[in-house]
Amino acid sequence: MRSMLVIGLGRFGSNLAMKLSELGSEVFAVDKDPKLVGAVAPFVTGAQAGDCLKEEFLRELGVSDFDVCFVCIGVDFQSSMEIISLLKEAGARMVVAKTDRDMHAKFLTKSGADEVIFPERDMAQRTAVRYGAKGAFDCIELTPEYDIMDVEVPKNWIGKSLADINVRNQYNLSVIGCKRGDKIIPVTNAQEAFEPGEHLLIAGEKRSLLKILKHL
Repeated sequence: MRSMLVIGLGRFGSNLAMKLSELGSEVFAVDKDPKLVGAVAPFVTGAQAGDCLKEEFLRELGVSDFDVCFVCIGVDFQSSMEIISLLKEAGARMVVAKTDRDMHAKFLTKSGADEVIFPERDMAQRTAVRYGAKGAFDCIELTPEYDIMDVEVPKNWIGKSLADINVRNQYNLSVIGCKRGDKIIPVTNAQEAFEPGEHLLIAGEKRSLLKILKHL
């Protein structure tokens, strides 16, 4: 079981803490506002009100014992940088910071963040794909250049197999799974024909994925 520290219990931080707990992690949640702490406390392993800008308070939390420390402060960018630096000085193994600006991400990384996430930008991208791209239902960014996309089977692929279509060479993409209802099935048989109504999980460069959308 992994142990997580979530600092900052706004909308993102509180939802993150509860979801991590739901997935089986031990979660300790912290915020300066006792009301926010009280709202999350019933759903996590532990919760405490306190100021993480105070080095003594952070050390009392035993940050080096957590597998991941999340810094989810949305408004006060300066505080995020200072807390990240203090976490690293206190022996934090891994620090993940939240931001909404690329410029901020550079400074958060320099302050010691191991990873920086952009929840609002990522959700906006996924929403745009779901509602703006015909035949596409979801999109997960792996890197700035590569995505995994959930798409319906292109009409001209129905009744054909991976071997018939030669997806990798023709489209420079990889079909990594097939969704049938709520089940995701790995594609291990290159001879199995695609059926109407199936969804495919396709990975590749964004420009290659955009080309496949034209066939939907």
